[in-house]
Amino acid sequence: MLRQRADHQVSLAFASSDDDVAELLRGDAVHDVIGYLPAVYPEWLGDGGFCRAHQIRFAYIAGAMANGIATARLVVAMARAGMLGVFGAAGLSLDRVESAVDTLQRELGPDGPSWAVNLIHSPAEPELELALADLYVRRGVRRVSVSAFMALTPAVVRCACSGLRLGPDGRIERRHRLIATVSRPEVATHFMSPAPPEILLALVERGALTSAEAMLAARVPIAEDITVEADSGGHTDNRPLVALLPLIASLRDRLSARYGYEQPIRVGVAGGLGHPAAVAAAFAAGAAYVQTGSINQCTVESGLSDAGKRMLLDADVADVAMAAAADMFELGVKVQVLSRGTLFAPRANRLYQIYTAYPDLDALPDALRVELEERILGAPIADVWRETAAFWRTRRPEEIARAESDPKHRMALVFRWYLGKSSHWAIDGEATRRVDFQIWCGPAMGVCNDWLRGSPLEPLEARSAPQLALNLLEGAAVAARAQQLRSHGMSVSPTDVRFTPRRLRVR
Repeated sequence: MLRQRADHQVSLAFASSDDDVAELLRGDAVHDVIGYLPAVYPEWLGDGGFCRAHQIRFAYIAGAMANGIATARLVVAMARAGMLGVFGAAGLSLDRVESAVDTLQRELGPDGPSWAVNLIHSPAEPELELALADLYVRRGVRRVSVSAFMALTPAVVRCACSGLRLGPDGRIERRHRLIATVSRPEVATHFMSPAPPEILLALVERGALTSAEAMLAARVPIAEDITVEADSGGHTDNRPLVALLPLIASLRDRLSARYGYEQPIRVGVAGGLGHPAAVAAAFAAGAAYVQTGSINQCTVESGLSDAGKRMLLDADVADVAMAAAADMFELGVKVQVLSRGTLFAPRANRLYQIYTAYPDLDALPDALRVELEERILGAPIADVWRETAAFWRTRRPEEIARAESDPKHRMALVFRWYLGKSSHWAIDGEATRRVDFQIWCGPAMGVCNDWLRGSPLEPLEARSAPQLALNLLEGAAVAARAQQLRSHGMSVSPTDVRFTPRRLRVR
């Protein structure tokens, strides 16, 4: 409802029932009712085609947080709230991932709410990447979120193209839908183009695709949903959304015209979405859907330890840093992590500095060896190597053989021990290694904390992933209504668009 004071200042009043409307229409001593603005519902935000394709109510994804931090419990909660949750399969064994798939299929049923799992690029373990793809195809996982890929691999192509067929109307139908996270146009090009013929041919030759599936694959993009990832937690290029989104959208338009796709490619966004204004801005910029990550780590459904969650509660927007990544350490890839209350980032970067400066562990000066063992690793290098060797002997024995012939690789594996263990210490809440916690985090966490301060959702025990999502979407709808007024030249008071978080329920 639009109300105007004697000084012509316009304000908004929100009505949630017929009684509220009647009361507002009567006006008061200060305001006159001058108009009525139709409702904007949270489920109207974004692209309705995205919701129809994935059979969800809201154009919202709770993204995959690695090592199972995005738990099956979180995915189930999001699914039952009408949104898409992605299980954080990255870093987990094949057995752990299959167990999660079992849980999701049992909890949600074959015809129940939609859900997804993650497939992350694993250059150090290509066999695991392929095994996960085989698992998803074999178990009929309908939605796969792929991330951290720099180019297409056989695993991605198998997931995308397995089960392609012609429907009764002559259109190509997909059995598996890929949601690809990208932050560079060259990577986006791979996912918005048809599968490379050489990869299709290799998959057909090994029986992973049929000839019919490979032929249809030439007519569709690898992924029909592309998530443009701006400045975010974990793997990120720290790109600003306002520059990256229009670039990828323009690329989408050119590639769609070139290949003449029957179905549109949808472009969503991730990164920095910890406040309703940010979510509203993403939708206003043309995002088909939004995806959150960092803020979901600090929820009751998250697999992060309570100690790690409480560290996130204190985070501000600047309390993040870039640190060497465990999965792509030798390539110099970095991830964005929490810096407040933990020394992980400087210690991880110190390890990479040492790795690039010395040929092997035996070449380290005594003083540097002491620094490594006492201040970073927290254990003798020999003990770390024994534990590392035992891990790889059961997971990928060829890594041990390579380390024995390549001292530089042995050093990389020892350093990756710390990088890998640090995230597990945060998940397990290992009190003796608190200063080494690796917690993936972007600036969205800081703005979310500020927004929730003083509200019913501020306490850790009150923060659930669906509640955060519903409040973000409701607040974004309020902001969208205010923008409708501004677009007609009206001045809107900032207090009218300030959405206070509260307990909401899915109607």
